[in-house]
Amino acid sequence: MRKTAFLALLVVGLAGCATTAPSTYGNFTQSAPAAFNQTMADDAVKQLVAVYPPASTRFDLQHATPDAFGASLVDSLRAKGYALLEIKPAAPAPAASAATDATATAGKPLRYILDQAESNLYRVTLLVGNQSLTRAYSAAQNGTLYPAGAWVRKE
Repeated sequence: MRKTAFLALLVVGLAGCATTAPSTYGNFTQSAPAAFNQTMADDAVKQLVAVYPPASTRFDLQHATPDAFGASLVDSLRAKGYALLEIKPAAPAPAASAATDATATAGKPLRYILDQAESNLYRVTLLVGNQSLTRAYSAAQNGTLYPAGAWVRKE
């Protein structure tokens, strides 16, 4: 009886660990300075350029980007030459013709998570399809943001 109860608790515990993927995406920082958002967005785009060629890659954003990091990311991606499909939550979608739908090609799904572990530690995670790119940043006392490690790519 004890072994069965222990086994059931173990299975439930492991199932909880397996389902901890984030259900929402976006910027979860409390109040990151605008300069930090721009620095992290520019660095994220540099990493995307190294992995995905700009002129032949289209990204389809999977969520709205109303925050400062999202706006900076979108601007930087477009400036580097990426085709980008954005989600505009307030605007109604115009009726598309069948010819437009037939010729459109799907891009790579793109999502991001920007969160803050401590008052001076930030983390950017870019999710492109099933792959993720993550990097931590540390805010110095002088108000400058520095990478706290290398980009980590999970395939």
